[in-house]
Amino acid sequence: MPTYTYKCDSCEREFDVKQSYKDKPVAPCPGCGNDARRVFCPVPIVFKGPGFYTTDSRGASATASKDSG
Repeated sequence: MPTYTYKCDSCEREFDVKQSYKDKPVAPCPGCGNDARRVFCPVPIVFKGPGFYTTDSRGASATASKDSG
C-alpha cells in the first residue's frame, strides 16, 4: 500500500498514512483529531542510461547534417 502525506488544517501538523488507492483522501489528525487533507508532492525522476542527453541520442549523420545546413 502507498504512503501518503497529510497536513491538518487546524494545527498545521504533517503526518504520513498508509492507505489503499480506493480510500478517500481524508484522514484524522493524530494531534487534534480534526480532518486533514492529502498533500501532493512531486515525484523525482531519475534518468539513467544512454539516450537521455543530446550527445547520446544523436548519431554521427544527424550531427553532420546539422553542421552543414
